[in-house]
Amino acid sequence: MEFSAPCLLGLEGLLANELKFAGLENVRAENGRVLFSGDYSAMARANLCSRLAQRVYILLAEFQATDFDALFEGVKAIAWSEYLAEDDSFPVKGGSLDSTLTSIPACQKIIKKAVVEKLRQTYHTDWFAESGGVHQIQFRIFKNRVSIMLDTTGAALNKRGYRELSGDAPIRETLAAAMAELARVRADHIVIDPFCGSGTILIEAAQKALNIMPGMNRTFAFEAWQQVDPSILAAEKERARASERHDCKFHAYGYDIDDDALEIARRNAELAGVGDWITFERRDIRDYHEEFERASVITNPPYGERMLELKDARELYHTAGKVFVKKPYHSYTIISPDDQFEKCFGRPADKRRKLYNGTLRCNVFMYYK
Repeated sequence: MEFSAPCLLGLEGLLANELKFAGLENVRAENGRVLFSGDYSAMARANLCSRLAQRVYILLAEFQATDFDALFEGVKAIAWSEYLAEDDSFPVKGGSLDSTLTSIPACQKIIKKAVVEKLRQTYHTDWFAESGGVHQIQFRIFKNRVSIMLDTTGAALNKRGYRELSGDAPIRETLAAAMAELARVRADHIVIDPFCGSGTILIEAAQKALNIMPGMNRTFAFEAWQQVDPSILAAEKERARASERHDCKFHAYGYDIDDDALEIARRNAELAGVGDWITFERRDIRDYHEEFERASVITNPPYGERMLELKDARELYHTAGKVFVKKPYHSYTIISPDDQFEKCFGRPADKRRKLYNGTLRCNVFMYYK
């Protein structure tokens, strides 16, 4: 089977490396997604282990379609009975961009009709109750190229199961994990977030350091599928648990001026299974200091257009630039949408990486020299 794992723009290369490291085959990055091949075990592993993917789709077919007849025939040509039992539910949703077929409701109707017609030929019935497991059909039409997929994930993969509560403007878990990857967090790291909020960056860094798979405490859509033996996911979870590193020297420190946010962060860390590896304290950025021989600061300062007036945000950047001093074996990984960040911070970054926080274009500024 072919699979498609969409991701935030800018993460394709990181996601491809992650999936290769997980042992998945035929991995190749494209714009906004990474493709790979495998069986249901590979599907379960990708869902369970990926820190950067948004979802995992089975990629059923790709074809050109400039009219509804072509769309119908392309969908009907898929061997649907290999994926759908007679009583399975198969809702349809998707989108179209820069294509002749622009009506989403009309496309949904045509795709549904084509699937029903193909299943009628197999199951010899005119009525499908759709009372079984949900197989969400997803379509994407871009420049008249149609992709037909099945969503194996359900709730997006950034829903790890540990963030019951969050503070203002929380960073998405997948983006926090990407920052931990860019900062090269390892099992012996000291990681600090002086604007920790609800703790997402530190939790993602800790889970990476301890090699705790992000999907261990959640469920997936494919668990309700008759076609997938429950032992497949059980085996992948057992494999994942065996690779965890609970005796590592990693520790993280989270600081914030909001006591409520700190309490949420502590709760989230406990739910994520990393509470013993993170210390949270009330501290102002102006009082920032640390005495560690080696440390990595990874942080998401408040954004001017979302939480503070731009002037106040830039003052925070300026303060951070003064307290985040150059030291051997210390690095700073900071995300911001402000194109004046480096000027406010007081020095140019050693490296920059363009990423998107939802639709908000950001830069990750990395200081390590």
